[in-house]
Amino acid sequence: MPPLPWLCPAPVSPDGQSPMSRPLPDSPFLLRQTPSPPTTRSQKQVLPPRCPAPGTDAARGFSGSSPGACHRRPSEPRCSRGAMGPGCAGVLGWLLLAQAALQAAGGRPCDARDFGHGSLVCACSAAYCDTLDPVVLPAPGTYVKYESSKAGKRLERSAGSFQRNAKTPDFHLTLDTAQRYQKVKGFGGSMTDAAAINIQSLSKDAQNHLLRSYFSEEGIEYNLVRVPMASTDFSVRLYTYADVEGDFELKHFNLTEEDTRMKIPILRAAQAVAKRPLSLYASPWTSPTWMKTNGAMTGRGTLKGSPGDKYHRAWAKYFIRFLDEYAKHNLTFWAVTAGNEPTAGEIVFYPFQCLGFSPEHQRDFIARDLGPALANSSHRDVRLIILDDQRVMLPYWAQVVLKDPVAASYISGIGIHWYLDFLAPIDLTLSITHHLFPDYFLLSTEASAGSYFWEPRVVLGSWDRGSKYSHSILTNLNNYVTGWTDWNLALDLEGGPNWSKNYVDSPIIVDSSKDVFYKQPMFYHLGHFSKFIPEGSQRVGLAVSKKCRRCDLEHSAFLRPDGAVVLVVLNRSPVDVSFGISDPRVGFIEATAPSDSIQTFLWKQPA
Repeated sequence: MPPLPWLCPAPVSPDGQSPMSRPLPDSPFLLRQTPSPPTTRSQKQVLPPRCPAPGTDAARGFSGSSPGACHRRPSEPRCSRGAMGPGCAGVLGWLLLAQAALQAAGGRPCDARDFGHGSLVCACSAAYCDTLDPVVLPAPGTYVKYESSKAGKRLERSAGSFQRNAKTPDFHLTLDTAQRYQKVKGFGGSMTDAAAINIQSLSKDAQNHLLRSYFSEEGIEYNLVRVPMASTDFSVRLYTYADVEGDFELKHFNLTEEDTRMKIPILRAAQAVAKRPLSLYASPWTSPTWMKTNGAMTGRGTLKGSPGDKYHRAWAKYFIRFLDEYAKHNLTFWAVTAGNEPTAGEIVFYPFQCLGFSPEHQRDFIARDLGPALANSSHRDVRLIILDDQRVMLPYWAQVVLKDPVAASYISGIGIHWYLDFLAPIDLTLSITHHLFPDYFLLSTEASAGSYFWEPRVVLGSWDRGSKYSHSILTNLNNYVTGWTDWNLALDLEGGPNWSKNYVDSPIIVDSSKDVFYKQPMFYHLGHFSKFIPEGSQRVGLAVSKKCRRCDLEHSAFLRPDGAVVLVVLNRSPVDVSFGISDPRVGFIEATAPSDSIQTFLWKQPA
């Protein structure tokens, strides 16, 4: 083996510690040298300014792993080439271990690829994937900022100090923690059959990188996962768990291979890498066809009979059996929805799986069947969410269902989808619903880009789609919504698989032929919320000094359970915007939001 003089003496980490003096990170890649991001000739590679990638020759004279923290190390003595002197470790394995620990201590930069759609994606493979450092609160009187931009930044960290006597710009935001609003449940995505197929199409190491990117401290730390009960359009076949005709007792109820070999193993792997507890919630698309008025999984149809009868009791029991079977695999659920998009089943020739309910029908089914079934089972603590459909149905749907005291006693929240938001002003739907029913949480349960027939399905590197996600999240949070769930966690280059060819886009796109996946701008936009606003955070007041006429800044502020403040600022305009941030208890920040950017600020308040 050729000599490795650059490994001696013992490496010094960015914080000045010997890597052997700190606990070693729990990483399957600990003993493997992390290579530099690969370059391919078929794609233009654009790396935004940053420290050299850890582990590369260029990084030997630097410490720090992100822009703003990068500085050159003082020169250090080196071993002479080909010799192992007294200053060098005598055991090569120790040196490799130390080098690996040093590399794992800092975030790895984006392997940026430009597909010609306006911004960049970050490519990941079995050998390499960009990572983030765990969130560490800054010292009192200072703040940290994470920034992503159309120009190429991806959750890049910088730091600064509050000022006490700065001149306040005309446009500034003033924090008011005395004003308290809703508490946050969290952020996440959906484990569809298509997502599971794409994740499992990758090698084991690439799969691990993908799950760590979503759920671990080195990723964006999702804590919500929506799990379909049986098939959706994002399946490769149509199925339910009880397809035996007339099986009212559900003696033949069985999970399928899509659950036992795909979704369940992936969900358990996600739980294993996540530091935060995952909250799973389930949604059914359709009942078995023998329970339905039209005898088909698609098209206009609802449950046969009426609430309280054998069909409705069997359908309620179906929920309980699903929860029972997943519990056998050590997966428990935080919530279930009464059914995905119940209005779809009222549409003639509807092309995907659906089960129609009017608000009156859903109310009575919950009051007489589903509510009692949950309450009398071992899953009595599982929350029940109504609607799970477009917000244009609000507040009417909530008024019909929740004004019935029996049905309301079983219900915890209201789920909304984003597809018809352009028809439904948010103040006339979500805000009114919250004020009418303040004891029931609002949760965004589905959103996806590329879903309209006039749109391209997958657009690798679309900054605009990421901005639309952040715009939706901010407007929802500012109108009492407690969390936001994306649709498919991962799709292929076509936007599938999908048995009905209803392809859409996703924050992660998988190219299994190359054993790579691409993190889209949507992924990093979501990370500006999910990583920094943990469950239990509470939205607080944020006063605006004056309307910003020449810009398009959107913002929301939160107080975390650990007492830190989080402020998210989105600039969708094509120009830089100067603004100020004032926390009366800490001081003032002079800030600039670059054109087409999103920023997350984090700081501590005095105890």
